[in-house]
Amino acid sequence: MDQLQQYLEYLQFERGLRPLTIQNYRRDLDVLFELKGQFAVAELQPVHIRRFIAMLHGRGLSGKTIARQLSGWRGFFDFLVKRHGATANPCHDMRAPKSPRSLPQALAVDQAVQLVDIECEDILSARDRAMLELFYSSGLRLSEVTGLDLDNLNLAEGIVTVTGKGNKTRIVPIGSQAIKAMQHWLEMRQPVASQGQQAVFLNRYGNRISGRAIQYRIKQWALRQDISSDVHPHMLRHSFASHVLQSSGDLRAVQEMLGHANISTTQVYTHLDFQHLSKVYDAAHPRARKK
Repeated sequence: MDQLQQYLEYLQFERGLRPLTIQNYRRDLDVLFELKGQFAVAELQPVHIRRFIAMLHGRGLSGKTIARQLSGWRGFFDFLVKRHGATANPCHDMRAPKSPRSLPQALAVDQAVQLVDIECEDILSARDRAMLELFYSSGLRLSEVTGLDLDNLNLAEGIVTVTGKGNKTRIVPIGSQAIKAMQHWLEMRQPVASQGQQAVFLNRYGNRISGRAIQYRIKQWALRQDISSDVHPHMLRHSFASHVLQSSGDLRAVQEMLGHANISTTQVYTHLDFQHLSKVYDAAHPRARKK
């Protein structure tokens, strides 16, 4: 078995990473193997890694994308040092080129309400209403919604337990409208669920719904609800964070609900909040309004 396959199995069986995360690692390592050409992995030195970074930057990849790939490479070489006697990690202390930090896109409050407020005309629309309400109410990631099982829900107490990045578990509150939509969906779900199926959200065949199907449904509902933005599940997560922060100003609470390990990740929403305040100021202050 080659070293790459051993590393991927280490990620799966020892670190317990999700299949999609392992696929992402594999994709980033495929880039490394493509760039190294005829060089053996054991021959790679920091000078080679610097050259690879420059090549990726020359291809137009953003600093964020290169940083993610470097992180994947670094983990692979750490594995080789620990398990295969490699002398050093050539990615140690390597940094990706900096790129401008873009702000996450969020819907306006009225747009978010308009999006989730769909008519439950059939079983699929009832399911979609529950998903949309949950995304916006609790700020869950797409993978957290697709991976949600029945025993993760406690609608009586208004909480959901999810496992996020790094297999970290957190408990997040569910709003009253989301609870109502979830209760309606769970009533309709029972007759269509396949035998022993524990997934909360199902496709039309009674099996766990895929992330791609959720993305497609959200885009379709955005069009039907006359929302012009390119809406995707993470935009609802951004909208949740921005709107809670606007209302409460409690950055730590938002950090906990989003499951961010570092508060600096959450602080990007303070910029969204400032943009909102700036618009209010420009519209309301007599010395700010244009003549």
